[in-house]
Amino acid sequence: MTDVVIVAIDGPAGSGKSSVSKQAARELGYGYLDTGAAYRALAWHVLEQGADTADADAVRAAASRFPYAISLDPDQYWVRVGEADVTEAIRDPRVSSAVSGVARVPEVRTQVNALFRQLAAGSDRPGVVIEGRDITTVVAPDAPVRILLTAAPEVRAARRSAELSGQDAAAVAAALHRRDASDSTVVDFLNAADGVEVVDSTDLDFAQTVAAVLGVIHQKQESPHGR
Repeated sequence: MTDVVIVAIDGPAGSGKSSVSKQAARELGYGYLDTGAAYRALAWHVLEQGADTADADAVRAAASRFPYAISLDPDQYWVRVGEADVTEAIRDPRVSSAVSGVARVPEVRTQVNALFRQLAAGSDRPGVVIEGRDITTVVAPDAPVRILLTAAPEVRAARRSAELSGQDAAAVAAALHRRDASDSTVVDFLNAADGVEVVDSTDLDFAQTVAAVLGVIHQKQESPHGR
């Protein structure tokens, strides 16, 4: 992809891929790219204009004028749309409920995938951990390290509920399952493609999951052929 080493990490919601990827990037001295933030930011952008993310034409129009910026520093993370800092706003339940509509538009996926590659290539760090969905197969299929981070559905729901304090656990679990079902019609993020290593964190705590991911990265980097 570039001279920057790319670590591609896919996984479903609640698998821990964001927090684990960020910590792995810290320990490696790499950049960290949260690709889901772009879809969330675009969903926020559509909603701010009073449009509906279920309206593909409205989504395309918003994407055509989408002044998006994101930090690749795992210790100084921010997301902006124009002059607005939307780092926290894009985690709002109304955005979470709307983001699948944005992600389903093929032209949008093509546009943001190109943006992800550009952001990673422009990093001033030796590598970038890119996490999200279809990273290992579409965004960076030639990355030397490709990982599918997963966990049992009930474990993922419990983790997501714990992250979102103040929200009903059953509602959080239902929203997670709905998003999985909706997003799975666009991209397969539950099954590893050829050459993609699976890290199942069902029975692992956070530190153990980070260690498992770092183990795969080091193993791949030490192999002369990345295998």
